[in-house]
Amino acid sequence: MRILIVEDEPLVAQGLKQGLEQLRYTVDVASSAEEAESFVQYESFDMALVDIGLPKADGLHFIRQLRARGQNLPILVLTARDSMDDTIRGLDAGADDYMTKPYRLPEIAARIRALIRRSNAIADACLRHNGLCLDTRSHTATLDEVPLELTNREWAILELLLMASPAVVSKDKLVQSLAGWDSDITQNAIEVHISRLRGKLSSGNIVIRTIRGIGYRVDAPEN
Repeated sequence: MRILIVEDEPLVAQGLKQGLEQLRYTVDVASSAEEAESFVQYESFDMALVDIGLPKADGLHFIRQLRARGQNLPILVLTARDSMDDTIRGLDAGADDYMTKPYRLPEIAARIRALIRRSNAIADACLRHNGLCLDTRSHTATLDEVPLELTNREWAILELLLMASPAVVSKDKLVQSLAGWDSDITQNAIEVHISRLRGKLSSGNIVIRTIRGIGYRVDAPEN
């Protein structure tokens, strides 16, 4: 999952970035609404964390612009503005949730998980498929109740596939979700990670199927 942080305070932004990267998210940081606008025009994100008090255009302007263009990625506002009127303005602008500073990373992470589940119409924090369980709270994986060791990128790919299942996830979507501005990933690299995942899942009743010319989907083996 790829998250955009829109925050002009470098220490706050880097603290969030490092904390979320430890939770297996790919994270990009924009220090202004204008920079964030350029990011979302050319890249795909699964979630945005937006501060209101930005230089020049504020965070609410950025959110309104996103919604006016029909972009429906989940948005969590993180701000020092804690009045009820500020909260109402943030939600009415198009934010999905609103948190005031000071805040703690575990709560932010829980809200991110909830918003991403909601946007994908998923009720359970554990993504399940034919004996495979990806627990997005503890960031642990099991296959037929046996612990499954995954790298960060393997986890990210499998999470995307399970959230989309039974739909196909395109290679472009996988590249966009895994590649930050400071760490590129190619379609060839995706194929390598998919191959390794197939090896790790081979003992279970689960397959990552290639849909030629499109991408991949999680499937059960053919009888």
